Amino acid sequence: MLLAGAAFVMALWLFAGQSGWFNAAAKADPRPIAPRGALAPLEQTFISIFERCSPSVAHITTRSIVNDGWGGASTQEGTGSGFVWDEEGTVVTNFHVVKDAQRVRVAFGDRTFTAQVVNSTPDYDLAVLRLQGDISGLTPIRLGSSKDLRVGQTAIAIGNPFGFDQTMTTGIVSALNRSIATRESKQLSGLIQVDAAINPGNSGGPLLDSEGRLIGVTTAIYSPSGASIGIGFAVPVDTVNEVIPQLLGAATSAEAQLASSPVLGVSNDSSYRSCPVEVNGFRYGAIFTDLRKGFGAATAGLIPFSFDERGRPETWGDVIVAIDKVHVRSFDELGNALRGKQGFDTVEVLVVRGMPGAPKLLTIRVVLGKSKP
Repeated sequence: MLLAGAAFVMALWLFAGQSGWFNAAAKADPRPIAPRGALAPLEQTFISIFERCSPSVAHITTRSIVNDGWGGASTQEGTGSGFVWDEEGTVVTNFHVVKDAQRVRVAFGDRTFTAQVVNSTPDYDLAVLRLQGDISGLTPIRLGSSKDLRVGQTAIAIGNPFGFDQTMTTGIVSALNRSIATRESKQLSGLIQVDAAINPGNSGGPLLDSEGRLIGVTTAIYSPSGASIGIGFAVPVDTVNEVIPQLLGAATSAEAQLASSPVLGVSNDSSYRSCPVEVNGFRYGAIFTDLRKGFGAATAGLIPFSFDERGRPETWGDVIVAIDKVHVRSFDELGNALRGKQGFDTVEVLVVRGMPGAPKLLTIRVVLGKSKP
C-alpha cells in the first residue's frame, strides 16, 4: 500500500507538471516596446517619394455602354490610374483605360473631378484628359529621362491595383526595349520591363526612379493568370514627352495631324511583316504594301510590295533595314526607329532594292510627314 501510494503521488506530480499547474500566471500588462534607430536610407527614400508623388497620382473610373449583340446594351465600369502632367489640369493615362468611355471621373484622394478625353493614341497606348473644376493644389510629377536607364535601376510604381488607392510597389528595371502585342495596338515597342508588382488598375500610373522622377507610364503585364507575376511593362518617358505634346496640340483634322507627325507614309495590309534579305550583315527587314500620297516615302520614290491572291509577291518592293542607323527587322519596328523624330525631319532610310535576283543596299533621304509643296 505504501508503494502504491507513493506511485500515485508521483503520477499526480508528473501530471500536474505537464498540465502547467505550477507555471506562473501570464501577465496581463502590455509588453514593453523595443526602441529602434533611424530608418534605413532606402526606407527614407521610398517614404519621401511616396509622400511627394502620391498626391499627383489619380484613380480613374470610367463608364461605357456596351452592346450585348442582341439589340440591347449594358453598362460597363472600368478603372485605372493616371498622373498630373501640367498645371492646366492635364492628366496622362493609357489609351485602353479610357477607350470608348462615355463618362470619366478622376480622383486624387478625396477630390473627384469629371474629365474630358482630349486626345489619345493606341499606337503608344497613351491618352490625355482635361479636368473640369477647381484644379488648384495639383502638382505635376517631375520628368526624368529613359534614354540612359540601365538594367538594375530602382523602379517604383504608384497606382490603384484592383481599385486599392495609392498603392506603391518597388522593384528594378528588368530589361529595356521590349516589344509586346496588345489588343488595342498590333505592337508596342521600346518598352521598359520591370519586376515591381503591377496589376489591373495600375495601367496609366507613373513609373518612377529612385529620385521620384517619371521614367515611364505603366501599360501592361505579362501573366497567364491575369495578376502580377513580376513581368510588367511601361512606355518610356522620352516617348511620353514626345507624344503627349503632339496629342495636346493636335489639329482638328486627322489628316492635318498626320501630316505634321514623324511618319514615313507607308502602310502594310498584308500578313507579311518582314522579309529575309541576308545583305551586308542585315538578315531581315520591313516590307510595306502602300504609300500615302504626298508623304515623304512616296515623294522619295520608295517602292511598295504587292501580292497575288495566293500571297505570293507580284512586285518585289523595297525592304527597309534601317532608319538613321537604327536597325529595322519588321514593319512593327518602324515606330521604334522613328522615336525621337519630329514632323518634317529628314531621315536616311536604308533599303534593300532588287529582291530577289539582284539585291543591293540604297540610302534614301525621306522627309517625315507630308512633303511641303
